[in-house]
Formats: sequence, structure tokens, C-alpha cells
Amino acid sequence: MRHRVSIHDLLILIAAMFVVAYVAFEVDIFVTEGAVSAAEETIELDEALMLGGLLAVGMLVFAVRRYIDQKRETARRIVAERKARELAFQDPLTGLANRRQFDDALRVAASSPPAAGQQHGIFLLDLNGFKKINDSYGHGAGDEVLLIVAQRLLSAVRPGDLVARLGGDEFVILAPHLLGAEAATTLAMRIVQAFADPIATGTIIHQIGTGIGISLYPRDGEQPSELVRKADVALYRAKGEQRSAIRFFEEEMDLLLKERGQMEVALRKAMADGTIEPRFRPSFDLNTGEVTAFEAVPYWEMEETEVPVERFLAIAEETGMIHALFESVLKRACAGARNWPRETRLSIDIFPGQLRDANLGQTILSILKTCNFDPHRLEVEIAEATLVRDFETAKQALAPLRETGVTMTLDHFGTGYSNLYHIQEFKLDKVKIDRRFTENLNDDRSARMMRALAGLGHGLGLTVTADGIEGDASPLISSGIEHGQAVTALVTVDEAAMLFRKASV
Repeated sequence: MRHRVSIHDLLILIAAMFVVAYVAFEVDIFVTEGAVSAAEETIELDEALMLGGLLAVGMLVFAVRRYIDQKRETARRIVAERKARELAFQDPLTGLANRRQFDDALRVAASSPPAAGQQHGIFLLDLNGFKKINDSYGHGAGDEVLLIVAQRLLSAVRPGDLVARLGGDEFVILAPHLLGAEAATTLAMRIVQAFADPIATGTIIHQIGTGIGISLYPRDGEQPSELVRKADVALYRAKGEQRSAIRFFEEEMDLLLKERGQMEVALRKAMADGTIEPRFRPSFDLNTGEVTAFEAVPYWEMEETEVPVERFLAIAEETGMIHALFESVLKRACAGARNWPRETRLSIDIFPGQLRDANLGQTILSILKTCNFDPHRLEVEIAEATLVRDFETAKQALAPLRETGVTMTLDHFGTGYSNLYHIQEFKLDKVKIDRRFTENLNDDRSARMMRALAGLGHGLGLTVTADGIEGDASPLISSGIEHGQAVTALVTVDEAAMLFRKASV
């Protein structure tokens, strides 16, 4: 727009000069031609020179204005380019370096090896408890927390260290020329200490911690991408502790994570192929020895070797596959259990990850309806620690089951922190005493604890069963326990049917 205005001014100036020239020469010179003296003609030439000077001044004014406009435009472009560079290399919320600037700085550091005895440190950080702030108080409060976190990180590091935000609540620090792992530990501890004081946003106080994963150049690698990956491996281990923790990269942990990744791929394939099936662990009436129920347990063989259930269930919970796995096992278990005697129950565990599904109860009832399986024959077992940790969530998710007659069992009874309030509010039908008590029945203290737990269950009007029976069950019977579950006996659905046939004979 400034260019157009200047050219317009120039055109006006030229037009004005033409008008003046026309008046001076057309009117003054040609009209009076032959009627003027030589002196008067000289005056006319002076006028022409004056017009030329006027034109020169006009051109000079135009040139000066063009110069000023061009200078302003250049300054504006410099500011715009600087702003563009800031946006390209800075996090817009915190003002810290962003991923692009960090990657560039790490490449430079990797191409400039530290002096002898020194190492470059990559510190990958993830905040503990930040998601809860966003969920409870909104993203505005979360942004305020991130701003304060950024300032605390800047105050904790050394001059020359680069602090960057990678996104969300994930930060990274590039600390060049550290004097080995000890100096890296000292810096990491300063960072953890920076979060010792709570963070206040308005009237709300937030307790924030951080997990820190550390890799060192050149000890852990020389390629930037490899260093970041190994810091992430260390961070994965630190986050597993659910508190502020510092972990260095370790090759053993890397191998475990790679194996875990391979198992996740294999688990997805096994679920797609339907090779994970239910196996059944029997429960017995301790007085008659008759089978009263079977617990359905996911069973997976990979390359003709049984995969420990606790190993692949942990992966299923972490990846969200637990929902599909549970539904598949329940459907197949119900289909097999339809041929059992009607008084024989089917039980199945509820895992912590499933409670995130608010429709869990309705999903179970839908499966029972599809399989034409009587809800009164189903028991769902929830661990005591899970119930205590997510009481309201569990209560809401499983409420529909209570209304249809599904039996509710508290598993691992005696190992958690449940109280009478939890038992009463959850409307339990049954408690299963944990195996750790049944394994030490010869010990007087364990036997007394067993009798106390059984007495508590009976006093609340609940059925009492014990996990892990083997051999002589008389100590359990004397403790007042009616039912017991076998230790490790897992049978197929056909083998379960054979148990009933043998009992009838």
C-alpha cells in the first residue's frame, strides 16, 4: 500500500509540473511572442530554470519519501521474520524451546563431543498428576501449571542448559558437558526438588511430581534419535513408580521393553486369531468335595509354551486390549458352561483397567443374554485393592449386575484396606480369603487370622471361601470356611465336564 501512495504522489507531482509548464510557456511565451524585449526573454529563461529547480526539488522529496517507506518496510519484514523464527523454535505457551529447537541443539551437541571425562545429558521429564488437573479444573488451570513448571525448570538447570517442551506435560533438558553420571544425578535431584513445593493456581493447590529418564552421550549412544529413545526407556521405568523418580538408561530394561513390544504384537495377533481361550479352576464344597464353581482364566500358548497369565494381562490392561480379551473369554466360558449342572457357577475376574468402562455391567449382561446364560450362575470377582482404590467407579460400573442376581465376590480378602463401609455399600455376597493365609495354616498366627477373617465374613452374612487349597482341607473346615479353590489346577471345558460325570458315577 505504501508503494502505491508514493507512485500516486509522483504522478500528481508530474501532472502539476506539466500544468505549470503549460501555463508558463503556452500562455506566457506563445501569446506574447514578438512583443517582448531581449531582457524580458531572459526573464523567461530564468522562469524555465526555476521550473527545472522546482521539478528537481519535487523529485528529491519523492526520493526521500520512497527511502523512508522502504526503510519502514524493511524493518517490518525483519520483525515479522524474527517473529516467524520465534514461532518455529519456541513453545507458544511457555516460551521455552520447542521440539525443533531441541533437535537442532542435540544435533549440534552430538557433533561436538565433550571433553575427556565429560558427557552430554538428555533428561526426559513427564509430570505426575497433571492429567488430573486438566480433568478436574480445566485446561486453563493446566496451562497455568505448565507456565510455573517451565519457570521452575529454568531455575533448576545450569546456565547454558536447554529446557524444551515437547508437548503436553512432557519436557526435555539438554545439559552439555556434565562431569559424568554423578553430575547428572545432582542436576536431576535439583529438578525433583524444584517440585517439592505445591503449585498454586488461584485458590487451588496442586501437588506435582516428575519422573526423569536420563541418557548420556556418548555412553548410551551417539545418534540423537537413539539418545532420545533411551531416555524414554528410562522414563518409562521412572513413571512406573508413581512418584518422583530418577532413572538412568539400562540395557536390561531396553531388552525387556523390546520383548514387551514383541509380546504386544503377538497378543494382538492371538486375539485376532482367537487362540486365547478360557481354562477353568475348580472350587469345591469342603464338606462334600463336590465341585461348586469354576473360575474362567485366560489361557494362551505361544509356540507350544504357556504364557504366564500375569504377564500378558498386564500388557492387555496397559494397551486397552483388556476389554476385548475379557469379552472373548466370557463368551467362550459361558458357551462351555451351559452344559454344566445348573447349580454349578461360573466365576470370572474383573481387572482394574476394565473399570474405566462405565458400561461394563451392561456389557456383561448383554453377553449373558446373547449366550442364554442365567445371571444367577455368574460370579464376578474384584480384588480388594482394586475396590478400595476405585470404589465409586467400581460401584457405578458394576451396579447393573446386582439387580439381575449376579454374585459379587471380594477377592484377595485380608490383603487390602477395605473396611465394613466398602463391604456394606458394595453389597457383596462372598469373600475369598487370599492364598497367603492358606499357605501357612500350620502357623498359629496364620490360623488365628484365618478364623478371624472367616468369622468376620460370616458375621456380615457372607459366604466365605479360601483360595489355594491342596491336600487336607480339615484346617479350613475347622476355621469355618465352606468352600475352597484349587491351587493351580486348570482344566479345559471338556475336562470340567468329566469331573461332573465322575461325580455322578
